[in-house]
Amino acid sequence: MLPLDAISANLAVVDAHIRNEAQDPASVAALYTEDAVLEMPTRGLRFASHAAVHGNCLRMFAAMSEIEIEPVDRFATADRVVDECRVRCRLTGDGMAGAPVPVGARVELRLLHVIHMRGRQDWPRSGLRGLAADRLTWRAAGPGAA
Repeated sequence: MLPLDAISANLAVVDAHIRNEAQDPASVAALYTEDAVLEMPTRGLRFASHAAVHGNCLRMFAAMSEIEIEPVDRFATADRVVDECRVRCRLTGDGMAGAPVPVGARVELRLLHVIHMRGRQDWPRSGLRGLAADRLTWRAAGPGAA
């Protein structure tokens, strides 16, 4: 496969992941490789298996409502995708491990994913090997947002 084909495939996989994760987190599980790793250094979290990453996503999205995801920037190489977006939501439960805001708060954050991609036998679908939220800034959204 030519590098540009790999880049296009990687961008398509990440686009599907970002678009569908909040609406139906269970639907994106097939995109993760068995050795997927999700690291969130700003909250001291690390999930190091397909089951752990998927379980975290299910808990996290079950604890949010009014979810809006606004793309900011996305670019790729043959083995990596960088995706930055603005996320707005209301925290409705305790499934967001290490959240620095109380349940009930309306939140706005900038989220940066550095996603390591690995092609699979059923190409062009790629596997999401590592998801890393390297920059995650939380703040209550707007006056009286809590």
